[in-house]
Amino acid sequence: MKAFVTGASGFTGSHLVKALERRGDSVVGLVRQSSNLSRLADTNVQLVFGDITDHRALEIAMAGVDTVFHLAALVDLGLVDEAEMERVNVAGTQAVLETAQEISAQPPKIVYCSTIGVFGHTQGQTVDETFQRTQTDFSSAYDRTKYQAQQLVDQAAQQGLSVVSLLPAGILGPDDPHFGPVIQLFLSGRLMFWPGGDRVTGVVHVDDLVNAMILAAERGRLGEHYILSAGDLTTQKMFEILSQETNRPVPIEPPQFLVRLVGDLLDLIGRLFNWNPPLSRERVHYIYDRCVRVDASKARESLGWRPRSVETTLREIAREIQAAK
Repeated sequence: MKAFVTGASGFTGSHLVKALERRGDSVVGLVRQSSNLSRLADTNVQLVFGDITDHRALEIAMAGVDTVFHLAALVDLGLVDEAEMERVNVAGTQAVLETAQEISAQPPKIVYCSTIGVFGHTQGQTVDETFQRTQTDFSSAYDRTKYQAQQLVDQAAQQGLSVVSLLPAGILGPDDPHFGPVIQLFLSGRLMFWPGGDRVTGVVHVDDLVNAMILAAERGRLGEHYILSAGDLTTQKMFEILSQETNRPVPIEPPQFLVRLVGDLLDLIGRLFNWNPPLSRERVHYIYDRCVRVDASKARESLGWRPRSVETTLREIAREIQAAK
């Protein structure tokens, strides 16, 4: 297979590039001139430099490929550049879909990396791919732009484009740029407090996600959605598992009213100084007021996907981080 990966230099993208090369596939990756390419060291990926909205760069990268893995996205919460997030997540997805339709009478298959966040707040209900979003507003710019991008993908599928959507839960790995630093801080013994111990979150190991992407390229059906989660657990339980593995104490739960107060204060400071603080009103909303619970049975049954368990995922990541020190 000849594959094209958008977001190739990112966390998930780099893992996918390496997995494809281990299979003997040839890989083309789209990266920006400013991209940090360290994750792609020791790979043979053919790099095409350009922006995700650059049709010409996309045409060059897609030439002769069998499968397009569209992973490029701007992922962040809080005080973000909403216009840039919309440009990357929505206009970028539109550009990928349009280019695929334009380059050939037989467009390549597209595997799109979406998110379980498109379901919105499920209010504690565990949902599958048939669930229709009931939340009428959006929790964040990321929530909105990924939902809009998914609508574009679904419209393209209805028009006959061969596209499959994967909806992963929280993606974890030893080099995860989002929750990975939190785990590293915990392993160092310096994570004393963490809010939202009752918050339920789904988890999938990045390498299991990558495996699902490859399975979707081979077996995924036109227009279908596949939820990817090894299971969900509370943040408290997550730290308890890590504590058992490392003998580090579980972080203390601070009072919710104090977390909300600090979030409001930092939000104000961030707006005054054009700074995205580690805690803000939006992040507090995700901690206490939003829950997305999912059932990934379809991917297991239809794709033959076999992810490692949540507990195994956390223990393996802890061991890898410790071994790398």
